[in-house]
Amino acid sequence: MLGESIKMAIDGMITNKMRTFLTLLGIIIGVGAVITMVSLGMGVKEQIKENISSLGSNLLIITPGGRTSSGARLAAGTGVRLTMEDAEAITRSVEGAMYVAPSVSSSYQLVVGNQNWTANVEGTTPNVLDIRNFNIEDGRMFSDKDLNSRARVAVVGKTIVDNLFPDGIAVGKTIRINKAPFKVVGVLSEKGQSANGQDQDDVVYIPVTTAQQRMMGITYVNRITIQAENETVINSVQAEIETILRARHKIKEGDDDDFTVRNLAALMDTMMETANTITLLLGNIAAISLLVGGIGIMNIMLVSVTERTREIGIRKALGATYNNILLQFLIESMVIGVFGGVLGTMLGIGASYALSYVSGWGTVVSLPAIIIAVVFSVGIGLFFGIYPARKAALLDPIDALRYE
Repeated sequence: MLGESIKMAIDGMITNKMRTFLTLLGIIIGVGAVITMVSLGMGVKEQIKENISSLGSNLLIITPGGRTSSGARLAAGTGVRLTMEDAEAITRSVEGAMYVAPSVSSSYQLVVGNQNWTANVEGTTPNVLDIRNFNIEDGRMFSDKDLNSRARVAVVGKTIVDNLFPDGIAVGKTIRINKAPFKVVGVLSEKGQSANGQDQDDVVYIPVTTAQQRMMGITYVNRITIQAENETVINSVQAEIETILRARHKIKEGDDDDFTVRNLAALMDTMMETANTITLLLGNIAAISLLVGGIGIMNIMLVSVTERTREIGIRKALGATYNNILLQFLIESMVIGVFGGVLGTMLGIGASYALSYVSGWGTVVSLPAIIIAVVFSVGIGLFFGIYPARKAALLDPIDALRYE
């Protein structure tokens, strides 16, 4: 009986091609929209995760300038600034702080022979490689000895090499940064673009002491980056850092901090929650079109019941029971849901990849989202087919046979 009902449903769909197509269209668009929107939301989540992860893992970033009790942001550079001594105090006193890297940065023109390039030059410490997950491809990283002697040495990214050293050899050569000569001692391995399109290889690292005293003429640092040992200790590390800096900056109890500590692990959690909310919102908006498609199924099944009233009467007269008729029309509506779900899945996957290719937005096709959308489309077919099927099953056979 089940096989016969499925065959009859498919024959009916083939017989009324245009009507079937228009009915399927609502389900196809609904399922496709759900998969596309959820894929877009998942892509946003992955992009956020990659953007934060590219900075390093388990990071705390300290910048000058805090917030008042009203939430207003104090301008960076107001009040007491961050210093190398602050970084050294954190290194000595905070358990769980694996790496501490004070840094300053500015954009400078780089010149090699008749080649020139403008890039961000960051004065930092050797452990920045561990924090940022960089590797040295050629040469070496500058050392603590270079740091203490304020040596004019530099480690450059692949983009710098490609634009300033046509022969591809940079180690041992001299590069002029803001007209000052620096010896290139190392080249970083290529990392490519970050998720937001930023070139991670367009960077120059020099000793922070050299940048402070020989280039910028300053005694403070722009920020201090700390990598915690793991995610379980990052909050306690943050609390210890805040206590140490408040003591060093002589901030009285109840007064606002003159610095800000950003916890990237907490930031990622917050951003993930926001992205999940956006994904859920997009999916729910798209699901509305599935509901409209379900109404279309109910409409077409009611028309089908009306058209086949005499057929139903004949089947009942030949012994078909209430359950036989109910099952027949339920299967017909579910077959529409299944076909619509399958075709809608193909449309959704194709639209997701097309959106990613054309607009450059990251999309992630999620298998759970596909399964949920298809199951939901079949459920829509079942739910909206119940009323027409029950109406058909309750027809009186004598009245049905008299129907013109």
